[in-house]
Amino acid sequence: MSTAALGAIPRTIRPGPVSIGEAFWVWLRIAALSFGGPAGQIAVMHRILVEEKRWIGEQRFLHALNYCMLLPGPEAQQLATYIGWLMHRTRGGIIAGGLFVLPGLFSIMVLSWIYVLYGKLGIVAALFFGLKAAVLAIVLQAVVRISSRALTNNVMLAMAAAAFVLIFFLGMPFPIIVLAAGLIGYFGGRAGLTVFMVGGGHGASKGELVEDVDTLLGEELPDHARVTPRQAFRTAAVWLALWLIPVAVLLLWLGPDNVFSHIATFFSTMATVTFGGAYAVLAYVAQEAVQSYRWLQPGEMLDGLGMAETTPGPLIMVLQFVGFMGAYRDPGMLHPMIAGTLGGLLATWVTFIPCFLWIFVGAPFVERLRGNAAVAGALSAITAAVVGVILNLAIWFAIHTIFRAVQPFKAGPVRFDMPVLASVDLWALLLSAAAILAMLHFKAGTIPTLFATSAAGVLLYFTGLIQ
Repeated sequence: MSTAALGAIPRTIRPGPVSIGEAFWVWLRIAALSFGGPAGQIAVMHRILVEEKRWIGEQRFLHALNYCMLLPGPEAQQLATYIGWLMHRTRGGIIAGGLFVLPGLFSIMVLSWIYVLYGKLGIVAALFFGLKAAVLAIVLQAVVRISSRALTNNVMLAMAAAAFVLIFFLGMPFPIIVLAAGLIGYFGGRAGLTVFMVGGGHGASKGELVEDVDTLLGEELPDHARVTPRQAFRTAAVWLALWLIPVAVLLLWLGPDNVFSHIATFFSTMATVTFGGAYAVLAYVAQEAVQSYRWLQPGEMLDGLGMAETTPGPLIMVLQFVGFMGAYRDPGMLHPMIAGTLGGLLATWVTFIPCFLWIFVGAPFVERLRGNAAVAGALSAITAAVVGVILNLAIWFAIHTIFRAVQPFKAGPVRFDMPVLASVDLWALLLSAAAILAMLHFKAGTIPTLFATSAAGVLLYFTGLIQ
């Protein structure tokens, strides 16, 4: 007697083909819901693409995510590009990755205009005063969330501690820390050391597992993943040209000391070293943008992150705000608003074009890798180091949010900004403490906390408690 006659449950029917037009509207929906940082964005993609649409299975989704976690840049946007490419080749990847960026691009641009035109008004300043408190809580939550996943043994804990000491007290450049951690993890994983096999990613749904075989993409290697080295080289040449030719033109036309040349080269560099996402690299960006280029004040960097937290899209869109402010304050012959707009667009271009390069060149080869121990070890070590780097960012934000003044401390190789205790801002301290309690203890969401602290800032302004 057949198993069907015995009442066996048949396998789930695989979804039928999806046109690129149908996919466009799904990617647009994902883009519109992409609030709450990479964890929230990846959760949205997982819910829609794995659980609801069944375009991709659990294991394949996590395989793609682990690769994107190893890349510099925003892993959620790169994951969307990867899955779009899997489904509809390069055109699908451009649609998925591009739509992921566009809502944030327009939102941050509008907020940047409002910021420079009206940011000095009391009510607007009060709004951003409240935002900063929530931003500090959000960064601390990121430290807790990532550390709970990454620091599962003493070796990982030591790597996080070393990364914090190196960047906070010794000023070690962020790229060197990440590179060193990746190399240690790579060779540790290759040697089979179990302490490096702690995995990666932001986690997935706790519901019923969606098997790859039951999804649209299935388990098969797509034809467009069977590329030759010559095809890969040609793809790399196209995207490198889109990325680097505008940078070269600006350097030759305006010279290396022009603000647009600085934006192009600085953010191109960031695009190659932003491992761990926006939180991990912000301290490095803030240090250069505030201290070296003098594009921003420390508080303005916090305002920019607040904008990125409250709008859809990758948190690394804050770099658009930094580029806007840099060109706005050094416009040359241009009107400051036009210069700022161009600076923001330029920063966005050189930040995200490399993301498409990493995916379209690397994804075909990564599709052939499953459970590679060396890659998993590198991912684990980088994630552990990123915990220390984000802790550095949280402390930097706390100092510049809660205290009105800092003074440099130097003793041999050790140097950092020490807060002036007498300059403590009582209302900033209370708002920050309330936001941290709400998010870490009561598990309040990112958006409600941001709106609550912003409203509190406005209320404090109208009651005359802050100016």
